[in-house]
Amino acid sequence: MTALMHQDMRSLLFVPADAPRRLARAAQSGADALVVDLEDSVTLPHKEQARAAAAEFLRDLSARDGAPLVFVRINGLESGLADADLDAVMPARPHGIMLPKSRSGMDVQHLAAKLAVQEAENDLPDGSTRILPIVTESGAAIFGLSTYARASHRLTALAWGAEDLSADIGAEDNRDERGEWSPPFALVRHLTLFAAAAAGVPAIDTVFADFGDLDGLRHECSRARADGFAAKLAIHPDQVALINTLFTPSGEILARAEAIVAAFSARPDAGAVSIDGRMFDRPHLARAQRIIARAARAHQPPPD
Repeated sequence: MTALMHQDMRSLLFVPADAPRRLARAAQSGADALVVDLEDSVTLPHKEQARAAAAEFLRDLSARDGAPLVFVRINGLESGLADADLDAVMPARPHGIMLPKSRSGMDVQHLAAKLAVQEAENDLPDGSTRILPIVTESGAAIFGLSTYARASHRLTALAWGAEDLSADIGAEDNRDERGEWSPPFALVRHLTLFAAAAAGVPAIDTVFADFGDLDGLRHECSRARADGFAAKLAIHPDQVALINTLFTPSGEILARAEAIVAAFSARPDAGAVSIDGRMFDRPHLARAQRIIARAARAHQPPPD
């Protein structure tokens, strides 16, 4: 399967593991990553079937050139189902595991220990399986956001979610009359950005549930990108193209990034450079390099 740095992900599409037609469509969606779901979208009687289907899907996809990355969303660590999920899918070599209902960096460390054992048992390179936690699905989890920094070298990004959090705190709704996040959820969204920055990984924006409202999705993606999110979760293949477009740097932004990189290349020992009367320092350089990497990913050919 094609290796891809976590900074280059723009779209991550959820798909139930026990839905063969949806899995096939997801593979052709153009999403940078798929999240094969063993948790919320799969009922308890279908868990075993879903595990087998997820492993089969992973093996089939690994043989395709240009295939998207695949994360498997296992059941939460407290569910009693996570070990069976890992036993089923790890021999098929997923790129990473999405950890739902993560409460702190300690949960990431707990999962990392399990993955180390799985990698040893399945002859996988040590540390090769990434971890993508959803870090805001309970009120208690909000107080653990500062603990993800240095939790594990496997940590690839932080994602936030609103639906489970709504239920946990007893919120009647998580959006206001304009469709914007209500204050408690806007706060959590912002804190996820800061927690990701502290951990040195990208922040991933949550799903936009009304998949038929592309104008609403456009607004939310534009706002998320401007705020600092690197990617967005999707729940329907029809959302993927728009997400990819809006999280791909425009020609103007790319040209500015290339100019910054070129200026620092010409003066490698400089702490800051001047371009057209404006000063740019090393943090601008790091941001410019990420923009160029994301643009390069956007021009790779789609999956066969």
